[in-house]
Amino acid sequence: MSTNSRFTVAIHILTLLAHGGGEQMTSEYIAGSVNTHPVVIRRLLALLRDARLVTSQVGVGGGWQLMRSPKGITLRDIYRAVEGGPLFPLHSNTPNPRCPVGSTIQSALTGHFEEAQLALEKNLERTTVADLVQEVGALAR
Repeated sequence: MSTNSRFTVAIHILTLLAHGGGEQMTSEYIAGSVNTHPVVIRRLLALLRDARLVTSQVGVGGGWQLMRSPKGITLRDIYRAVEGGPLFPLHSNTPNPRCPVGSTIQSALTGHFEEAQLALEKNLERTTVADLVQEVGALAR
């Protein structure tokens, strides 16, 4: 799964769990909603569990559920749980230090990239999973 869709699918998972009103859901059920393989869902659920956004119960009648209220989970929380890294990483190879651009480009870009990351996260902080449940419900009507 690409990094870009991982965030979207994680939002889908948490919105589905919240929409279910606390009912536990299996990874197979969630995968049916997302229309993907359950292994993809389990990998994302592991990241969301590590971030303490979901919990699971094994055995008959077990499944996944939210650990927090949907009002207490923001898109920023989900983004940080599944993306883990800078929005715009710098080039992995050190540019040529003898080049006037190569010697300074990473320093020039760092501040701009950090500002973009902060702006994105500030915007994502405004929306909760509860907000998305309401939007989904309104759109479904």
